[in-house]
Amino acid sequence: MSDNRSFEVCKWDGQTARSEPDELAAEEPLEIRVRGRAVTVTMRTPGHDEELAAGFLLTEGIVKSGRDILRCEHCGKNEPGNVLNVLLAPEVYVDFDRLTRHVFASSSCGLCGKATIEAVQANLPAIQSDLSLDPEMIARLPDAMRNAQQTFDRTGGLHAAAIFDQRGKLIVLREDVGRHNAVDKVIGHCLLSNHFPLDRHILLVSGRSSFEILQKSLAARIPIVAAVSAPSSLAVEFAQRSGQTLIGFLRGRRMNVYSHPHRLRFSGIEV
Repeated sequence: MSDNRSFEVCKWDGQTARSEPDELAAEEPLEIRVRGRAVTVTMRTPGHDEELAAGFLLTEGIVKSGRDILRCEHCGKNEPGNVLNVLLAPEVYVDFDRLTRHVFASSSCGLCGKATIEAVQANLPAIQSDLSLDPEMIARLPDAMRNAQQTFDRTGGLHAAAIFDQRGKLIVLREDVGRHNAVDKVIGHCLLSNHFPLDRHILLVSGRSSFEILQKSLAARIPIVAAVSAPSSLAVEFAQRSGQTLIGFLRGRRMNVYSHPHRLRFSGIEV
């Protein structure tokens, strides 16, 4: 399925108007089912749906490894390609009442407050990682991500998430109309390709960093999360308590480190 759509638009350059085709990022609903039962519907850019589902199930605490997922199957009875059923190993327990109640509530009203932080961190221990990286290497990552964003070049309408190893090598990049979907896709890719653990890796997102992105990266045990834009206050509080290094405004050779700066080898200052 194509990840973008072409529309005829009227473009005005300040002097003349003309009709030209314009490519836009595709957005369609995906219903994720587990053992045939719907657990969530998300608006996403079609493509890499299996990775999206796998990453979602990992970050919701349903699966722990790629072995827990037997296979993912698209269902074609209603909307072909927009319903995905995930078959789990028989020993994987799913609390459907908790899962559906939490997912639909969070998608409709948002996650907020310190009570939410405490609820998440009660199930996910803080990260203990001795990873130590050169900030100059971190500063080069946005250019590497931008150079790999093929769909963004055509549409300009997608968020990106990328996972890099400790040497700055790009492991995987995914684009989506939803920044949380892009994060689920890269985590799901690593889960399904047996690229875990991610305890010596970096997650980079193209926009801002939110509580949900920090929560997802904590579930995947990623110690460093970086964004080219600002974090939310709740994201900073979460990162401080979860042992995660959170970087914002990563542009050029500049960055703000909001939590646990000891993982970056800055010269000339004590952190």
